[in-house]
Amino acid sequence: MGLKGFVEGGIASIVAGASTHPLDLIKVRMQLQGESHLPNPSLQLYRPALAVNSAAVGNVSISQPRVGPFSIGVRIIQLEGVAALFSGVSATMLRQTLYSTTRMGLYEIIKNKWTDKETGNLPLTSKILAGLIAGGVGAAVGNPADVAMVRMQADGRLAIDQRRNYKSVIDALSQMRKQEGVGSLWRGSALTVNRAMIVTASQLATYDQVKETILEKGVMGDGIGTHVTASFAAGFVAAVASNPIDVIKTRVMNMKVAPGAEPPYSGALDCALKTVRAEGPMALYKGFIPTISRQGPFTVVLFVTLEQVRKLLKDF
Repeated sequence: MGLKGFVEGGIASIVAGASTHPLDLIKVRMQLQGESHLPNPSLQLYRPALAVNSAAVGNVSISQPRVGPFSIGVRIIQLEGVAALFSGVSATMLRQTLYSTTRMGLYEIIKNKWTDKETGNLPLTSKILAGLIAGGVGAAVGNPADVAMVRMQADGRLAIDQRRNYKSVIDALSQMRKQEGVGSLWRGSALTVNRAMIVTASQLATYDQVKETILEKGVMGDGIGTHVTASFAAGFVAAVASNPIDVIKTRVMNMKVAPGAEPPYSGALDCALKTVRAEGPMALYKGFIPTISRQGPFTVVLFVTLEQVRKLLKDF
């Protein structure tokens, strides 16, 4: 039963991650907007968040253009080509294989172990705790792929001479190890673990709880309608809970540290403080529209696929 849960969760996660990758890429590009150390500020074509980001030219202040997620997607296609929307998809596949397979399988093991054998019930608090544990372990396993994914997705926004130009996720991991040391593969790991704990606890616990409630109340049967409804609820809760940590994680993972130079951020707290001071508190919700736009479809594909895979593998 334990191994089966890992296989089912892994297949569903890979399908969901690959199919929603362009939305995740747009989210990452939006979250990186506004960083003062960006080598080429002219490439920052993203929406400011409750802060006036402007460049002074003489006595004239020129505000950055306000651009939404759809326009960003169009801009990426115009400047980098359609294939750019899938930049880093190999890293996404590896991340889902490591991170999501681990968290989904471990969550099922813990949930089954803690479920009351007589009533078949598991309190919501226990589901949340199971999600926190599973998410933390999964994130620790998948952090190298997460760093590679963020960098590959963000590369196109840099000036040409500043780009890393990773050929694949394996090339990205290899270059990071050679140029920045093995420790760079776990850069931002504390943030990744925290975010994963929040996402997994809110996403999986919400899905299970909403699904159980729908079935108990007799609103719908155990079919695709119930699965989609519970998935959307889970995606929304996960997006709201995790977006601030996701913004900080993205910026810390993507920062370039030149040999002998001081890094743009000394850590997660420093990144959070600098972001809020420079761009306003709502900067922590940058990329929320593409986040929820991605979390919704991702969670629906994830759980609908998971339920179908469970049916296919029920006799194994």
